[in-house]
Amino acid sequence: MRIVIDAFGGDNAPLEIVKGAACASNEYGVDITLTGNEEAINKVIAENALTFSGDLKIIHTDDVISMDDDPTSILKAHKESSMALAFKELSEDRADAFVSAGSTGAIVVGGTLIVKRIKGVKRPALGSMIPSPGGKPYLLMDMGANAECRPEMLCQFGVMASVYVENVEGIKNPKIGLLNIGTEETKGDPLHQEAYSLLKEAPINFVGNIESREMPKGVCDAVITDGFTGNIALKLMEGTITTMFKLVKKTMMSSFLNKIAALILKKDLYGLKSTLNSSAVGGAPLLGVKKPVIKAHGSSDALAIKNAVRQAINFAERNVIGIISEKLVETGAQE
Repeated sequence: MRIVIDAFGGDNAPLEIVKGAACASNEYGVDITLTGNEEAINKVIAENALTFSGDLKIIHTDDVISMDDDPTSILKAHKESSMALAFKELSEDRADAFVSAGSTGAIVVGGTLIVKRIKGVKRPALGSMIPSPGGKPYLLMDMGANAECRPEMLCQFGVMASVYVENVEGIKNPKIGLLNIGTEETKGDPLHQEAYSLLKEAPINFVGNIESREMPKGVCDAVITDGFTGNIALKLMEGTITTMFKLVKKTMMSSFLNKIAALILKKDLYGLKSTLNSSAVGGAPLLGVKKPVIKAHGSSDALAIKNAVRQAINFAERNVIGIISEKLVETGAQE
C-alpha cells in the first residue's frame, strides 16, 4: 500500500510531516510518496537520520497552497502545489490514500473536484475524531466542510459516519446521534426535525437527538451536525480543554502545599492530558469522495501524522467507500 502525503501542508511542515511519515513507514510497513521541495525534504531526512522501511518516493515542487489562498486555487493557480500533486497521485491510482495538514478548504475542493464524489453523495463532509474522558473517541461530522445543509445531507452524513466508525475505528453497530437543542423528536428547526425523520429510517443505529453537553461524555459514537455548528463545537472544546489545563497548572503552582500536591498528582495529570490529546487520534476523514482522504490538524506533530497515516491505511484496507456506496443504495440515494 502507498500513502501520498503533502509534505508542505501545515504549521510544522516539512519537519514534523516527514518525521511522521518515516514513523508510519517503519511502524506500518507502507510505501510513502512525499510531495514538496525535494531538497528540503532530503535535508530533514538527513539531519534527523530518518529511515523508511517501505519504498520512499519524492515528487518535487516549489509551490505550496497556503491557508490564506482561495481554496479553489488548487484547481488552477496552485495546480502544481504540493497538495494538488498529492491529489493527482491519488486520483490517477498511483496512491491508495492521501494525508495533508494543509488548508481545510483546499482539501475539500481537491477531494470533491479532483478525486470526485461517490455516486449519490450530495456533499462530502469532514469528520473529526474527538477524544473523550472515557477513553473512546467519537466522530463529529460535519466539522467545517458544509456551513449550510439540507436534511438529506445530514442523513447521508449519518450513514457515512456509521460506516467509517464501524470499519475504521472498530466499533460494532455504532450509535449515531443528531446534535440538537433538546432530546425530544420535535425539538429544533425544520431542518433538524426532517433530518431526524430521515435518520430514523436510515440503515444505521440512530439513537436520536443529543444535546451539546452530552457530547464529551461519549454517549454516542458519532455526532451529526452541519459544518457551521460542528466547527464552532470543535473549537469550543479545543479552547475549553486548553483553558482547563492552564487553570489547573495555575492552581497547582499557587502555593507551596499545592506544589507538593502537584508532584503527587503529576503522573495522573499527564495521563489525563494524554487521554484528551488530539494527536493520538490522527486526523479528519473527508467522507463522500472516491478515495481515502485524511485531513490532519494544521498544527500536527509527527505523532499526529503517523496516526493520520494509520487512519488512512485502515480507511483503504477496509472497503469503507464500497460499503458507503451500498448503504446509500439502501437509503435510495443512488436511485
